[in-house]
Amino acid sequence: MNSLENFRGTLKSNLTFLSHVKYEHLLAGVSGGLASTLILHPLDVVKIRFAVNDGKTSVPKYTGIANAFSTIYKTEGIHGLYRGVTPNLIGAGSSWGLYFLFYNTIKTYVQGGNLQLPLRPEQHLMAATQAGVVTLLMTNPIWVVKTRLCLQYSSPTQTYKGTLDALVQIFKTEGIAGYYRGLVPGLFGVSHGAIQFMCYEELKNQYNAYNNTSITTKLSSAEYLMFAAISKFIAAATTYPYQVVRARLQRQHSAYSGVINCIVETGKHEGFRGFYKGLSMNLLRVVPATMITFWTYENISHVLMKPNK
Repeated sequence: MNSLENFRGTLKSNLTFLSHVKYEHLLAGVSGGLASTLILHPLDVVKIRFAVNDGKTSVPKYTGIANAFSTIYKTEGIHGLYRGVTPNLIGAGSSWGLYFLFYNTIKTYVQGGNLQLPLRPEQHLMAATQAGVVTLLMTNPIWVVKTRLCLQYSSPTQTYKGTLDALVQIFKTEGIAGYYRGLVPGLFGVSHGAIQFMCYEELKNQYNAYNNTSITTKLSSAEYLMFAAISKFIAAATTYPYQVVRARLQRQHSAYSGVINCIVETGKHEGFRGFYKGLSMNLLRVVPATMITFWTYENISHVLMKPNK
């Protein structure tokens, strides 16, 4: 009897959780990810190339951001600035879509379906962390492909013909494990999204509390853009080192045996600054990208959710 009651209780809990799943968040998140990626992908290419330049491998070296753009354009054309754009579009679209979907589902579940109930900072942090872990496990193979395509510098070293070819070749030569290179630092990096979402939600909540308005009140574009920029800057500045480690581990023929070895070698040969290579380029890309993504998401989700209010 107890087993039957437990089963019913679990089933009821699962059905309650699933009732909070809203596809509108998925569509709005995908739209935001696609928009920011199409506009800012060249910055991502340059950021990755700076991040993997450890001074030990034979990769092109650039004297600065402007030099990187001009060199890539001169030697590889506009195509060079958009290397890896296909998996980046797939990865960004699916990642943002899934992240917003899972985050809002978990958040609404914690709220008990009451969208007017503000959550505490640690609750936002926990919901974003759980959403981030699930999203990463589902999308890591796409990010591995994107990183490797971005690091194909010229014809002699072009190992992969495209996204599908990369997926096939990685599986043939490295197996399933190849799709999950950089997963460990990626899991640590979930803290990045968690911090970002916590800051973003708290900024909105505190702003609405100051104005004595509901937390679901639609804000102006300038307000969404400002809150997105502040939250992204805080998250990026505090969690950037994991991105350097992750990119180096995902590189084909990686010179490191694992996460610990990569951290030790980077610290030994490059010092503390080695963990922040490409940070200025990263901020130049991710802050505007987040502003575009969140602005797109907020506006589209409000339009899609309006009939349900």
